[in-house]
Amino acid sequence: MISKTRLFTPGPTPLLPAAQFAMAAADMHHRTPEFRALFQKVLGQLKVFIGTQNDVLLLSCSGTGAMEASVSNLTSPGDRVLVLSAGKFGERWADLTKTFGCQVDVIEAPYGQTFNLAEVKKALRPDHKALYMQASETSTGVSHNVQAVAELLKGSETLLVVDGITGLGTTTFDVDGWGIDILIGGSQKAVMMSPGLAYLSVSEKAWKAMDSSKNPRYYFDLRKERKNQGKGETAYTPAVSLVAGVGAALDFIAAQGGGDLEKGRIALIDNAQTNAKATRAGLVALGFTLFAPTSPSAAATAVSVPEGLDSGDVVKALKTRYSLTVANGQGTMKGKIFRVAHLGFFDCLDTIALLGAMENIAKDTLKLPVVYGQAVAAAQQVYADARKA
Repeated sequence: MISKTRLFTPGPTPLLPAAQFAMAAADMHHRTPEFRALFQKVLGQLKVFIGTQNDVLLLSCSGTGAMEASVSNLTSPGDRVLVLSAGKFGERWADLTKTFGCQVDVIEAPYGQTFNLAEVKKALRPDHKALYMQASETSTGVSHNVQAVAELLKGSETLLVVDGITGLGTTTFDVDGWGIDILIGGSQKAVMMSPGLAYLSVSEKAWKAMDSSKNPRYYFDLRKERKNQGKGETAYTPAVSLVAGVGAALDFIAAQGGGDLEKGRIALIDNAQTNAKATRAGLVALGFTLFAPTSPSAAATAVSVPEGLDSGDVVKALKTRYSLTVANGQGTMKGKIFRVAHLGFFDCLDTIALLGAMENIAKDTLKLPVVYGQAVAAAQQVYADARKA
Protein backbone atom coordinates (compact mmCIF):
# COMPACT_ATOMS: atom_id res chain seq x y z
CA MET A 1 0.00 0.00 0.00
CA ILE A 2 1.12 3.56 -0.69
CA SER A 3 2.00 5.42 2.51
CA LYS A 4 1.72 9.22 2.45
CA THR A 5 3.83 11.10 5.00
CA ARG A 6 1.72 13.15 7.41
CA LEU A 7 3.21 15.47 10.01
CA PHE A 8 1.16 16.17 13.14
CA THR A 9 3.88 17.58 15.38
CA PRO A 10 3.59 21.06 16.95
CA GLY A 11 6.72 22.23 15.17
CA PRO A 12 7.91 21.79 12.58
CA THR A 13 4.43 21.71 11.08
CA PRO A 14 3.42 20.83 7.49
CA LEU A 15 4.97 23.16 4.91
CA LEU A 16 2.76 25.30 2.70
CA PRO A 17 3.55 24.41 -0.96
CA ALA A 18 3.49 28.08 -2.04
CA ALA A 19 6.10 28.84 0.62
CA GLN A 20 8.30 25.98 -0.60
CA PHE A 21 8.14 27.35 -4.15
CA ALA A 22 9.00 30.85 -2.93
CA MET A 23 12.01 29.54 -1.01
CA ALA A 24 13.27 27.64 -4.04
CA ALA A 25 13.10 30.78 -6.20
CA ALA A 26 14.70 33.15 -3.66
CA ASP A 27 18.20 33.61 -5.09
CA MET A 28 18.51 37.34 -4.39
CA HIS A 29 21.29 39.07 -2.45
CA HIS A 30 20.27 40.57 0.87
CA ARG A 31 21.84 44.03 0.27
CA THR A 32 19.73 44.86 -2.76
CA PRO A 33 16.56 46.91 -3.41
CA GLU A 34 14.82 43.65 -4.35
CA PHE A 35 15.36 42.11 -0.92
CA ARG A 36 14.67 45.36 0.94
CA ALA A 37 11.27 45.58 -0.72
CA LEU A 38 10.48 41.96 0.21
CA PHE A 39 11.74 42.37 3.76
CA GLN A 40 9.77 45.56 4.43
CA LYS A 41 6.65 43.92 3.02
CA VAL A 42 7.07 40.90 5.31
CA LEU A 43 7.67 43.09 8.38
CA GLY A 44 4.47 44.97 7.59
CA GLN A 45 2.55 41.73 7.17
CA LEU A 46 3.88 40.40 10.46
CA LYS A 47 2.55 43.47 12.28
CA VAL A 48 -0.91 42.62 10.97
CA PHE A 49 -0.49 38.92 11.71
CA ILE A 50 0.51 39.66 15.31
CA GLY A 51 -2.08 42.43 15.56
CA THR A 52 0.01 45.33 16.82
CA GLN A 53 1.20 48.84 16.06
CA ASN A 54 4.46 48.12 17.87
CA ASP A 55 7.73 47.49 16.05
CA VAL A 56 8.13 43.95 14.77
CA LEU A 57 11.56 42.42 14.20
CA LEU A 58 12.51 39.29 12.27
CA LEU A 59 15.54 37.27 13.40
CA SER A 60 17.37 34.39 11.71
CA CYS A 61 17.16 31.88 14.58
CA SER A 62 14.75 29.57 16.30
CA GLY A 63 12.16 30.89 18.73
CA THR A 64 14.58 30.26 21.59
CA GLY A 65 16.87 32.91 20.11
CA ALA A 66 14.09 35.49 20.42
CA MET A 67 13.42 34.26 23.97
CA GLU A 68 17.09 34.82 24.81
CA ALA A 69 17.00 38.27 23.21
CA SER A 70 14.01 39.22 25.36
CA VAL A 71 16.08 38.43 28.44
CA SER A 72 19.47 39.84 27.45
CA ASN A 73 18.02 43.08 26.06
CA LEU A 74 15.65 43.85 28.94
CA THR A 75 17.55 42.86 32.07
CA SER A 76 20.74 43.48 34.01
CA PRO A 77 22.54 41.05 36.33
CA GLY A 78 20.75 41.10 39.69
CA ASP A 79 17.38 42.20 38.31
CA ARG A 80 14.45 40.39 39.87
CA VAL A 81 12.05 38.74 37.43
CA LEU A 82 8.98 36.51 37.74
CA VAL A 83 8.64 33.36 35.62
CA LEU A 84 5.38 31.44 35.23
CA SER A 85 6.30 27.81 34.57
CA ALA A 86 4.03 24.85 33.85
CA GLY A 87 6.09 22.76 31.43
CA LYS A 88 9.36 22.40 29.56
CA PHE A 89 9.14 25.82 27.93
CA GLY A 90 8.28 27.60 31.16
CA GLU A 91 11.36 25.91 32.58
CA ARG A 92 13.31 27.33 29.63
CA TRP A 93 12.34 30.84 30.73
CA ALA A 94 13.69 30.07 34.19
CA ASP A 95 16.95 28.72 32.74
CA LEU A 96 17.42 31.70 30.44
CA THR A 97 16.82 34.33 33.10
CA LYS A 98 19.17 32.56 35.51
CA THR A 99 21.82 32.36 32.77
CA PHE A 100 21.79 36.15 32.46
CA GLY A 101 22.18 36.67 36.20
CA CYS A 102 18.62 37.55 37.17
CA GLN A 103 17.11 36.83 40.56
CA VAL A 104 14.33 34.53 39.47
CA ASP A 105 11.04 34.03 41.31
CA VAL A 106 9.05 31.14 39.86
CA ILE A 107 5.34 30.39 40.08
CA GLU A 108 4.82 26.76 39.09
CA ALA A 109 1.72 24.90 38.04
CA PRO A 110 1.65 21.11 37.66
CA TYR A 111 2.13 19.74 34.16
CA GLY A 112 -1.24 19.74 32.42
CA GLN A 113 -2.60 22.67 34.40
CA THR A 114 -2.51 26.45 34.22
CA PHE A 115 -1.71 29.02 36.92
CA ASN A 116 -3.71 30.15 39.91
CA LEU A 117 -4.08 33.88 39.25
CA ALA A 118 -4.37 34.63 42.96
CA GLU A 119 -0.93 33.09 43.45
CA VAL A 120 0.48 35.14 40.59
CA LYS A 121 -0.99 38.33 42.03
CA LYS A 122 0.41 37.53 45.47
CA ALA A 123 3.89 36.84 44.04
CA LEU A 124 4.15 40.08 42.05
CA ARG A 125 6.53 42.66 43.47
CA PRO A 126 7.12 46.29 42.45
CA ASP A 127 10.76 45.48 41.71
CA HIS A 128 10.02 42.72 39.22
CA LYS A 129 11.67 43.94 36.03
CA ALA A 130 9.71 41.52 33.84
CA LEU A 131 7.25 38.66 33.92
CA TYR A 132 7.97 35.82 31.49
CA MET A 133 5.33 33.28 30.43
CA GLN A 134 3.96 31.12 27.62
CA ALA A 135 0.67 31.69 25.87
CA SER A 136 0.55 28.02 24.91
CA GLU A 137 2.70 25.47 26.74
CA THR A 138 3.49 23.14 23.86
CA SER A 139 4.96 20.40 26.03
CA THR A 140 1.67 19.80 27.86
CA GLY A 141 -1.02 21.14 25.51
CA VAL A 142 -2.11 23.85 27.97
CA SER A 143 -3.35 27.35 27.15
CA HIS A 144 -2.54 30.11 29.66
CA ASN A 145 -4.68 33.20 30.23
CA VAL A 146 -2.36 35.97 29.00
CA GLN A 147 -5.09 38.60 29.19
CA ALA A 148 -5.71 37.92 32.89
CA VAL A 149 -1.99 38.08 33.69
CA ALA A 150 -1.67 41.30 31.69
CA GLU A 151 -4.50 42.78 33.74
CA LEU A 152 -2.54 42.07 36.95
CA LEU A 153 0.36 44.13 35.56
CA LYS A 154 -1.70 47.16 34.54
CA GLY A 155 -0.19 50.36 35.91
CA SER A 156 3.05 48.68 37.02
CA GLU A 157 6.56 49.04 35.60
CA THR A 158 6.90 45.28 35.14
CA LEU A 159 7.35 44.24 31.51
CA LEU A 160 5.18 41.42 30.14
CA VAL A 161 7.07 39.04 27.85
CA VAL A 162 5.07 36.25 26.21
CA ASP A 163 6.28 33.22 24.30
CA GLY A 164 3.56 33.05 21.67
CA ILE A 165 5.48 30.64 19.47
CA THR A 166 2.55 28.21 19.32
CA GLY A 167 0.04 30.79 20.55
CA LEU A 168 0.15 32.99 17.46
CA GLY A 169 -2.22 31.67 14.81
CA THR A 170 -4.12 29.59 17.37
CA THR A 171 -5.06 32.17 20.02
CA THR A 172 -6.54 35.67 19.90
CA PHE A 173 -4.30 38.41 21.31
CA ASP A 174 -4.92 42.12 21.83
CA VAL A 175 -1.22 42.95 22.04
CA ASP A 176 -1.51 46.71 22.41
CA GLY A 177 -4.74 46.74 24.39
CA TRP A 178 -3.54 44.21 26.95
CA GLY A 179 -0.06 45.70 27.17
CA ILE A 180 2.12 42.82 25.97
CA ASP A 181 5.62 44.27 25.77
CA ILE A 182 7.22 41.45 23.80
CA LEU A 183 5.34 38.70 21.95
CA ILE A 184 7.41 36.02 20.21
CA GLY A 185 6.56 33.81 17.23
CA GLY A 186 8.37 31.25 15.09
CA SER A 187 8.33 30.39 11.39
CA GLN A 188 7.83 26.63 11.87
CA LYS A 189 4.48 26.93 13.63
CA ALA A 190 1.20 28.47 12.42
CA VAL A 191 3.02 30.37 9.65
CA MET A 192 3.48 26.98 7.91
CA MET A 193 7.16 27.44 7.18
CA SER A 194 10.51 25.75 7.81
CA PRO A 195 12.33 26.35 11.09
CA GLY A 196 14.88 29.14 11.15
CA LEU A 197 13.09 32.45 11.70
CA ALA A 198 11.75 34.05 14.86
CA TYR A 199 9.74 37.25 15.00
CA LEU A 200 8.74 39.46 17.90
CA SER A 201 6.78 42.61 18.60
CA VAL A 202 8.43 45.14 20.91
CA SER A 203 6.59 47.91 22.79
CA GLU A 204 7.91 51.42 23.47
CA LYS A 205 8.03 50.50 27.15
CA ALA A 206 10.38 47.63 26.29
CA TRP A 207 12.56 49.84 24.07
CA LYS A 208 12.93 52.31 26.92
CA ALA A 209 13.95 49.52 29.30
CA MET A 210 16.78 48.57 26.95
CA ASP A 211 18.44 51.94 27.53
CA SER A 212 19.34 50.92 31.08
CA SER A 213 19.83 47.15 30.72
CA LYS A 214 23.40 45.98 31.22
CA ASN A 215 23.44 42.37 30.06
CA PRO A 216 25.74 41.66 27.10
CA ARG A 217 24.36 40.99 23.63
CA TYR A 218 25.85 41.06 20.17
CA TYR A 219 24.00 39.05 17.55
CA PHE A 220 20.76 39.45 19.49
CA ASP A 221 21.05 43.22 19.97
CA LEU A 222 17.46 44.31 19.31
CA ARG A 223 18.29 48.02 19.16
CA LYS A 224 20.79 47.33 16.41
CA GLU A 225 18.18 45.28 14.53
CA ARG A 226 15.58 48.02 14.96
CA LYS A 227 17.91 50.54 13.35
CA ASN A 228 18.72 48.26 10.41
CA GLN A 229 15.30 46.73 9.86
CA GLY A 230 13.75 50.18 9.74
CA LYS A 231 15.73 50.58 6.49
CA GLY A 232 14.74 47.18 5.11
CA GLU A 233 17.94 45.41 6.09
CA THR A 234 19.19 43.18 8.88
CA ALA A 235 22.26 43.74 11.00
CA TYR A 236 23.74 40.44 9.80
CA THR A 237 23.12 38.04 6.93
CA PRO A 238 19.45 36.99 6.98
CA ALA A 239 17.94 33.68 5.91
CA VAL A 240 16.84 35.11 2.55
CA SER A 241 14.91 32.09 1.29
CA LEU A 242 13.03 31.74 4.57
CA VAL A 243 11.98 35.39 4.45
CA ALA A 244 10.59 34.78 0.95
CA GLY A 245 8.76 31.70 2.24
CA VAL A 246 7.20 33.59 5.14
CA GLY A 247 6.04 36.28 2.72
CA ALA A 248 4.31 33.63 0.58
CA ALA A 249 2.75 32.04 3.66
CA LEU A 250 1.37 35.37 4.86
CA ASP A 251 -0.02 36.01 1.36
CA PHE A 252 -1.78 32.64 1.61
CA ILE A 253 -3.22 33.50 5.02
CA ALA A 254 -4.47 36.82 3.64
CA ALA A 255 -6.14 34.95 0.77
CA GLN A 256 -8.12 32.93 3.33
CA GLY A 257 -9.64 36.26 4.38
CA GLY A 258 -10.44 37.40 0.86
CA GLY A 259 -7.19 39.34 0.63
CA ASP A 260 -7.46 40.80 4.13
CA LEU A 261 -4.62 39.50 6.33
CA GLU A 262 -6.40 40.38 9.56
CA LYS A 263 -9.45 38.36 8.50
CA GLY A 264 -7.15 35.59 7.33
CA ARG A 265 -5.49 35.50 10.75
CA ILE A 266 -8.91 35.14 12.38
CA ALA A 267 -9.78 32.31 9.97
CA LEU A 268 -6.48 30.58 10.77
CA ILE A 269 -7.22 30.77 14.51
CA ASP A 270 -10.76 29.48 14.01
CA ASN A 271 -9.40 26.61 11.92
CA ALA A 272 -6.93 25.56 14.63
CA GLN A 273 -9.54 25.81 17.36
CA THR A 274 -12.08 23.75 15.41
CA ASN A 275 -9.52 21.07 14.54
CA ALA A 276 -8.41 20.95 18.17
CA LYS A 277 -11.99 20.56 19.39
CA ALA A 278 -12.69 17.82 16.83
CA THR A 279 -9.49 15.97 17.75
CA ARG A 280 -10.32 16.08 21.44
CA ALA A 281 -13.84 14.82 20.79
CA GLY A 282 -12.59 11.94 18.66
CA LEU A 283 -9.89 10.81 21.07
CA VAL A 284 -12.22 10.98 24.09
CA ALA A 285 -14.72 8.89 22.11
CA LEU A 286 -11.99 6.24 21.80
CA GLY A 287 -11.53 6.20 25.57
CA PHE A 288 -8.41 8.35 25.85
CA THR A 289 -8.01 10.92 28.62
CA LEU A 290 -7.04 14.49 27.82
CA PHE A 291 -3.94 15.58 29.70
CA ALA A 292 -5.10 19.22 29.93
CA PRO A 293 -8.90 19.03 30.06
CA THR A 294 -9.54 22.33 31.86
CA SER A 295 -7.38 24.67 29.78
CA PRO A 296 -6.60 22.96 26.47
CA SER A 297 -4.46 24.62 23.81
CA ALA A 298 -5.61 24.94 20.22
CA ALA A 299 -2.02 24.48 19.09
CA ALA A 300 -1.66 20.87 20.23
CA THR A 301 -3.65 18.32 22.18
CA ALA A 302 -1.85 16.25 24.81
CA VAL A 303 -3.34 12.83 25.43
CA SER A 304 -2.68 10.39 28.27
CA VAL A 305 -2.42 6.69 27.48
CA PRO A 306 -4.08 4.09 29.71
CA GLU A 307 -2.18 2.92 32.79
CA GLY A 308 0.49 0.36 31.98
CA LEU A 309 0.88 1.46 28.37
CA ASP A 310 3.63 3.57 26.80
CA SER A 311 2.76 6.57 24.62
CA GLY A 312 5.85 5.74 22.59
CA ASP A 313 3.98 2.67 21.32
CA VAL A 314 1.31 4.98 19.87
CA VAL A 315 3.92 7.24 18.28
CA LYS A 316 5.79 4.26 16.82
CA ALA A 317 2.67 2.50 15.55
CA LEU A 318 1.37 5.61 13.77
CA LYS A 319 4.76 6.15 12.15
CA THR A 320 5.28 2.52 11.13
CA ARG A 321 1.79 1.76 9.92
CA TYR A 322 0.68 5.10 8.47
CA SER A 323 3.84 7.26 8.07
CA LEU A 324 2.05 9.66 10.42
CA THR A 325 4.20 11.51 12.94
CA VAL A 326 2.90 12.76 16.28
CA ALA A 327 5.02 13.89 19.22
CA ASN A 328 5.81 11.90 22.34
CA GLY A 329 5.87 13.61 25.72
CA GLN A 330 8.95 15.58 26.72
CA GLY A 331 11.12 15.04 29.80
CA THR A 332 9.21 13.34 32.58
CA MET A 333 6.15 13.11 30.32
CA LYS A 334 7.88 10.85 27.80
CA GLY A 335 6.00 7.58 27.62
CA LYS A 336 2.99 9.03 29.41
CA ILE A 337 1.43 11.34 26.82
CA PHE A 338 1.46 11.92 23.08
CA ARG A 339 0.76 15.23 21.40
CA VAL A 340 -1.18 16.01 18.22
CA ALA A 341 -0.82 19.39 16.50
CA HIS A 342 -3.53 21.57 14.93
CA LEU A 343 -1.68 24.80 14.10
CA GLY A 344 -0.98 25.94 10.56
CA PHE A 345 -1.62 23.95 7.39
CA PHE A 346 -4.17 21.44 8.69
CA ASP A 347 -7.76 21.07 7.55
CA CYS A 348 -10.71 18.98 8.70
CA LEU A 349 -9.84 16.06 6.42
CA ASP A 350 -6.35 15.88 7.92
CA THR A 351 -7.92 15.57 11.35
CA ILE A 352 -10.38 12.92 10.21
CA ALA A 353 -7.51 10.94 8.64
CA LEU A 354 -5.61 11.08 11.92
CA LEU A 355 -8.61 9.89 13.91
CA GLY A 356 -9.25 7.06 11.45
CA ALA A 357 -5.67 5.92 12.00
CA MET A 358 -6.06 6.28 15.76
CA GLU A 359 -9.10 3.99 15.69
CA ASN A 360 -6.92 1.22 14.26
CA ILE A 361 -4.01 1.89 16.62
CA ALA A 362 -6.32 1.96 19.64
CA LYS A 363 -7.92 -1.31 18.59
CA ASP A 364 -4.87 -3.26 17.37
CA THR A 365 -1.94 -1.85 19.37
CA LEU A 366 -3.58 -0.73 22.61
CA LYS A 367 -6.32 -3.39 22.59
CA LEU A 368 -9.04 -0.90 23.46
CA PRO A 369 -12.72 -1.82 22.78
CA VAL A 370 -13.05 0.27 19.62
CA VAL A 371 -15.89 0.35 17.11
CA TYR A 372 -14.68 1.65 13.77
CA GLY A 373 -16.04 5.09 13.02
CA GLN A 374 -16.66 6.25 16.58
CA ALA A 375 -13.80 8.77 16.68
CA VAL A 376 -14.50 10.02 13.17
CA ALA A 377 -18.19 10.42 13.95
CA ALA A 378 -17.43 12.52 17.03
CA ALA A 379 -15.17 14.79 14.97
CA GLN A 380 -17.69 15.05 12.14
CA GLN A 381 -20.27 16.30 14.63
CA VAL A 382 -17.88 19.05 15.75
CA TYR A 383 -17.39 20.15 12.15
CA ALA A 384 -21.14 20.05 11.50
CA ASP A 385 -21.77 22.24 14.54
CA ALA A 386 -19.02 24.65 13.44
CA ARG A 387 -20.60 25.09 10.02
CA LYS A 388 -23.92 26.00 11.63
CA ALA A 389 -22.35 28.59 13.96
